[in-house]
Amino acid sequence: MRIFKFASFSAACVLSLASTLLAQEPASISTQSPATQSAAQPVCEGYFACWFNRVDKTQSEQPHWITPVATTTPRLEEEVRYDQMWLQHTDGYTWYNYDGAKGIELIPWYKTEIIIQAPPYYVYHGDPSEHDGAGDIQFLVKYRLLSRNEKHGNYILTAFLGWSLPTGSYSNGVVTGANSATITPTIAYGKGFHNLDLQGTFGVQIPTNHEQANGTNYVFNNTLQYRFIKKLWPEVEFNTTHYFDGEHAGKTLNYVTPGIVAGRFKFVGRVGMTVGGGFQIATTSFYRNNHNGILTIRFPF
Repeated sequence: MRIFKFASFSAACVLSLASTLLAQEPASISTQSPATQSAAQPVCEGYFACWFNRVDKTQSEQPHWITPVATTTPRLEEEVRYDQMWLQHTDGYTWYNYDGAKGIELIPWYKTEIIIQAPPYYVYHGDPSEHDGAGDIQFLVKYRLLSRNEKHGNYILTAFLGWSLPTGSYSNGVVTGANSATITPTIAYGKGFHNLDLQGTFGVQIPTNHEQANGTNYVFNNTLQYRFIKKLWPEVEFNTTHYFDGEHAGKTLNYVTPGIVAGRFKFVGRVGMTVGGGFQIATTSFYRNNHNGILTIRFPF
């Protein structure tokens, strides 16, 4: 019953969001002033011809911080991303996570981003209790509610809605131990103070079936960044998951993740490159892995 009500609520939210987007999107986008447009042809006409105009306009109205190593940024990005993770299990094994559930991020509509997260691939080096294989495919939609760039307030507020589909082999899915999709509504926020910024998210990960086994998780991430010599962004993240019910009911997992991100560097044309890394340290008594390494590579465009 709870899932039925939530699905109905989600459908209503999606329909409402779609109608809002259709009402707000202009027929064409131009960077020229109204006076200039009246004397000349528009810069572009048509959905695909105006794509990058729409991207540039959307991004010009938000802060220009860098995306953290682990925390999902409230900013809207258009990029291809790959992450690599090395997880040190409590039993002494090293787990490898290739791709880290990243993929392609697009801004198809004004104030809107969609992320198609390719299934990660897990290799459990030396661990006989686990099977190597692919994880779940995931999707995320962002809609930016409020934003001002550095000249006009330097803040942002964005709503997320994420889905995962149980495509993972063995128990390599988002929710392990049972074949279940998940829905994750999230609110994301950020505020900048000159070269310092705070970015964070709070979400609820809800399984669509096997609720007693999988449980509902509260996921809370916060990142403090400082811009140093233009292209370097040292940071510290606090990545927290509280297990409300299910197998680990009442337990909390927290990592402190110091890291650094470098970029954006010009690559070719409008394509840039950003690289970064972090090191996760568990600060709670409950954890399955600790001292984990993260490498992230992005190509924004």
